[in-house]
Amino acid sequence: MSGGDKVRNMAEKAKGKAKEAAGKAVGDRTTEAEGKGTQAKSDLKQAGEKLKDAAKE
Repeated sequence: MSGGDKVRNMAEKAKGKAKEAAGKAVGDRTTEAEGKGTQAKSDLKQAGEKLKDAAKE
């Protein structure tokens, strides 16, 4: 995985965590769920990048 992709995925996950926390703080379940979804999306991207790296070796 390239360094740039790794940083982008980590930033996206952090954004999702922040959105989830904000949703919890104000009691907005929709925002909380969107934050969890963003985190899951980031995790999937990171897993895909790891598979690409493993295939190159």
